[in-house]
Parts: sequence; structure tokens; C-alpha cells
Amino acid sequence: MGGNSFGTLFKITTYGESHGKGIGVVIDGCPSGLELDLSLIANDLERRKPGQSKITTQRKEDESFEILSGIFEGKSTGTPISIFIPNKDQRSKDYSHLKDSYRPSHADYTYAEKYGNRDYRGGGRSSARETAARVAAGAIAKMLLAHYGINIIGFVSQVGSIILNHNNLDLGLTENNIVRCPDPKTAGEMINLIDKVRKTGDTIGGVISCKITNVPVGLGDPVFDKLHADLGKAMLSINAVKGFEYGSGFKSVSMKGSEHNDVFTKNKDDNIVTQTNFSGGIQGGISNGMPITFNVAFKPVATILKDQDSINTAGDTVTVSGKGRHDPCVVPRAVPIVEAMAALVLADHILRNKAVKI
Repeated sequence: MGGNSFGTLFKITTYGESHGKGIGVVIDGCPSGLELDLSLIANDLERRKPGQSKITTQRKEDESFEILSGIFEGKSTGTPISIFIPNKDQRSKDYSHLKDSYRPSHADYTYAEKYGNRDYRGGGRSSARETAARVAAGAIAKMLLAHYGINIIGFVSQVGSIILNHNNLDLGLTENNIVRCPDPKTAGEMINLIDKVRKTGDTIGGVISCKITNVPVGLGDPVFDKLHADLGKAMLSINAVKGFEYGSGFKSVSMKGSEHNDVFTKNKDDNIVTQTNFSGGIQGGISNGMPITFNVAFKPVATILKDQDSINTAGDTVTVSGKGRHDPCVVPRAVPIVEAMAALVLADHILRNKAVKI
């Protein structure tokens, strides 16, 4: 199976399955001498872990991890960093009734057709459990970015039809509630909606917004390796993601060029900036020094606790019954995943940019 690695210079390879002994990641290309704070890895895994509130799956994983290589006396050695995260609360019996059935909107059918077999226990390799390994690697990428003053923060901006007003936001409030929305009133409405949907055995989708600040000018290349293209691939590789937009995104189609163009000016520090930021911090595929902003749309979780018609491996019509422990809405736990993938892209481009000119 291909497709388990991501990145060029700062490169990760993840491994493991949802119901196997554990999952993990190997990070290749992390520069030596980077001071590593393991508590930051633990914190991001805590933000992603299941069972953290009433609006997430009740699978219990403490997300303990073990560093197997690449660190000595608290610093990176320049060799591959390997991180292992054991699985502790997998319940494979919850999936035994699905052994020969294809769940609607899951990877069961496509996976089986492509590889000739599939791990029906929670989706195996195609399970979102794999994203814990990305979060661990992303935490180290964040440490590298912090060395350059770059900061990444994600937050929930929409659940169902409830949309956050982006004006005058205090992003420091994001972690103050279980849905990770920086506006307390909107967060309360989102939590109530998710809980209401959960009680009916159904699921609902949402949007995560992300803001990256202090990005230097010059990251990305103008043809196939545009910075926003790499961010788009990173986000679309996350389970349940159905859309990605940066800057003004799809709203730009209703604007005129005279309205959308970001006019250049100088700030009080005599640095070149733009008066607006419809470009989302990226122009011509290259970062322009303004904050990078983007949105990521997540579909409703495909596993619902309701009976659905489907097909089994023999081609017969069957009823698929929802069982097990699943998120009624994925976005609260997906915030650190979005941040991690953004960090991996930026860390890779920071290192690649060092080879551009003398």
C-alpha cells in the first residue's frame, strides 16, 4: 500500500490500524538541535483524543506515547524520530456484524475492491484513528515553526447551520469550551445542536477555520508546489473532509476585481503589507507575509446509530445496523488535526525555502 508518507524535506510516514496494537509515525528531516517539549505533544493528543466530552465518541484512549528514536537529552538528533501510540480501548466485537457488509459512505467497498481484503474492525488503516500519529508529528513541526515565530491556531466556525461571526474574535477563548469555538454564545448553540443530533442517533458536519501568523514572505513555489495547493492536499487527506478554501474562497466569485484586489501599503514598521487579505496570505502560490487563513469543511460522520440499507460482499441487499462508539460531530476533535497538517506543510516549506537562493 502506498500513500503513507507526506512531505518533502520534513517528511512523515504513519503506520498502524484502528484495532491493531497501536499506531505511530516516523518523522524524517527534522533538523538536529531542536529543543523538544514532550508536554506539547501530550497536549495536542489530549485535544484530539476520544472520550473527552459528551459530544465526542466515548472510546477511552489516554493517548500515552513513546519516543523510540531521534531524541537525546531533550533535543532532536537529526535522525528519524519515531513515536508509538498504543491502542488500549479497541472493541473489535462491535464490528463483527459488519464483516461481510459495506457501510454506506465508508471506505469498505472501495478498500476491498482495491486491495482484495479489508480490516472491518473500525476501518483498519482507513480509520481516523490514524490521525493521532499526524497530531504527534504536527506537534514537533509546531516546535520547529515556533523557532521562526510562526503560530497556528484552528477553531470551529460552523456546525450545521450555526455559523460563527468572525468579527472581533478572541481566539484565546477557543479552548474554553468542548466544541472549540472562540465565541461562548455560539459555542453553546453548537454544543446543544450536536447533543440534540447525538440523541437521535444521527450525526452532523461542520467547518474548522485556521489562522497562521508571522509567516515569512516566500514560502511555496508558483507552479505545482503552490503553498495553498499543498495546504489543500494536506487538509483533503484528513478523514471526512469534503472541502477546502483559503482567503476569500468561494465568496470571491461574487466580487469584482476592484473589490477583491489586495492593495499594497506599508505599516508603521515600514514593512510591506496589504490593506485587505482576500488572498489569504498567499499570492501566486507564495506566502506574502500576511496571515494565512483557510476553512476546512467536514461532512457528517458516516457511522450513524440507525438502520440503513446496503449491499454485502455477495451482492445481496442487507440492513446495516449502527453500533459502537462514534462522534456525532467530528469537528471539535479535528481542530488539532487541522493544525497539525498545516504545521507539517509550513515546516516542510520553511526547510525547502532555505535552498532557494544564496
